Amino acid sequence: MIDIDAYCARIGYRGSREPSLETLHALSLAHVCSIPFENIDVVIGRPIDISLPAIEQKLVRDGRGGYCFEQNTFFLAVLEQLGYRVRPLSARVRYQRPRDFTPARTHLCLRVELDEPWLADVGVGGLSLTSALRLASHDEQRTSHEPRRLLHENGRVYHQVRFGDEWHDVCELTFEEMPEIDRVVANWYTSTHPSSHFKHRLLVARAAEHGARVTLADRELTLRSRDGTATHRTLESHEELVAALSEYFSIRVPDGVTIDWGNAWGTA
Repeated sequence: MIDIDAYCARIGYRGSREPSLETLHALSLAHVCSIPFENIDVVIGRPIDISLPAIEQKLVRDGRGGYCFEQNTFFLAVLEQLGYRVRPLSARVRYQRPRDFTPARTHLCLRVELDEPWLADVGVGGLSLTSALRLASHDEQRTSHEPRRLLHENGRVYHQVRFGDEWHDVCELTFEEMPEIDRVVANWYTSTHPSSHFKHRLLVARAAEHGARVTLADRELTLRSRDGTATHRTLESHEELVAALSEYFSIRVPDGVTIDWGNAWGTA
């Protein structure tokens, strides 16, 4: 059993725990604003254990974050324990990728059954959902952050985000379920395969107040407002990286750990 009290304290949530749509929206927002998306362990070569006890220790007790197989596996268990009916779905991440490219099916998101089905996803990096999406709707949907929609094309569903007047693909779904064994295999590929971009690129993200988000991609720290306008800063040293992780994401780098990806800081 998950320690729900500890989880709620971790995300600063004090609202209702009834399995309602309002609770789902509120938990999604609190989770994404408090538990950062991050792949630090992958970058430094540590294994990613997606058993529930390991995830709970890392995300709740150690004050760390994680990526989709950690975040959404844990969120699924939280929702089930609160009384929701939840199904794990597989997806392909398509953000900033052309439609003629086929990415691996290495993303986990959640279908939550209420009076109608809803999509929840607290683990898609800087675009993690801060409100659930109505799966049956093709129209624009408001969230606590950016507008979203679910576009039905070519026998697939494209979760999209709007920045300004432009829509961008986030994920591609077919509503195929992703049982535990498929998550284990996909997690192994994502965290260990030499071709996985998580092995070579540091990615950290957290939602903030008033629709803002903060992301870190390798050395580039970005503060983005609700409408998509952004300011950027390049980190110049490992010390600046450690400070940024603490200030913006509340992540403390363990003593003696150097986060190095491809000689990023220009040292041997």
